[in-house]
Amino acid sequence: MSAVSLQVDNLRVYYRTTRGDVKALDGVTFEVADREIMGLAGESGCGKSTLAKSLIRYDGRMRHVSGKALLDGLSLPGGRYTKVSLIPQYAMSAMNPTVKIGRLIADLVRAHGWSYRELLPELVRRLELVGLSADVLNNYPIELSGGMKQRAVMVLSTLLNPSLLIADEVTSALDVTNQRAVAETLVQFRDRGFVTSMIVVTHDISLVYQIADTILVMYAGKLAEKAPAEVLVNAPKHPYTRLLISSLPEVGVRHATRKLTGIPGRPPHLLNPPTGCRFRDRCPLAYDRCAEEPPFTEVEPGHFVACWKAMSEGSPGENQEACAAERSGGTPW
Repeated sequence: MSAVSLQVDNLRVYYRTTRGDVKALDGVTFEVADREIMGLAGESGCGKSTLAKSLIRYDGRMRHVSGKALLDGLSLPGGRYTKVSLIPQYAMSAMNPTVKIGRLIADLVRAHGWSYRELLPELVRRLELVGLSADVLNNYPIELSGGMKQRAVMVLSTLLNPSLLIADEVTSALDVTNQRAVAETLVQFRDRGFVTSMIVVTHDISLVYQIADTILVMYAGKLAEKAPAEVLVNAPKHPYTRLLISSLPEVGVRHATRKLTGIPGRPPHLLNPPTGCRFRDRCPLAYDRCAEEPPFTEVEPGHFVACWKAMSEGSPGENQEACAAERSGGTPW
């Protein structure tokens, strides 16, 4: 069994507002193993970016309510910023446009107590690995394309070999070709030992499925399901996961043959979330017990789910067909 790199236990982080606390992250527990790439997926507002930020630092609006996160046994967030690194959302805009890329990297590594001169050969080697020459160090960010800037930020974020890399929607502003290149680069960084483990935050399960070892699905501040990527995509147990996947296009299937449909309704407001399962008002399989909150339980080795139906009734295939029939008027997907 692989050693555990990251342990998150009953973590609750709320946002302060004038109307009360928004329960953006409400009691999440999971682990990420050494060398594991975990995809973190869900709709906008489900809490995935809040979870990512909670492992790095709390901003002025965030309030730690309970729980803990440990990286290699050390509490997060903390002062050991070389242990965890972030590729932020819209990373292409993260670099100061008035500072050359080499100077920007030099300032950052010196701020962490490292010598830029000593790191320069390794920096050049890693730039070349992602298809960038050392000449980019003399360029301003505006002189690079979007994909080139993204790759430069990825090299910068992993230069000190962090134990945990958090990639927050790193492909959202890229075309399909660059999306694939960035995804492959993330895997390459893990395989070469530049990072120990990785969390890839995304709303696109179809993309993260290509690179992740496991996928964790969130809904309304709670964990819905976590499983090996192949299992979660092909045999999901939680109704929300199944509906999320069924809303994605399949390669080679014409829309005239299979109509894409979204999930009816809207996620609950997290200022005053409902009791019980937070998905029950939108769930086609909801029943009386869903008024009680389901635990996030391991139902098969490595497969966790928070759903009474998945824990108590039927096989994954049976429940999947029932959920699909409800959505499509009788035809399972």
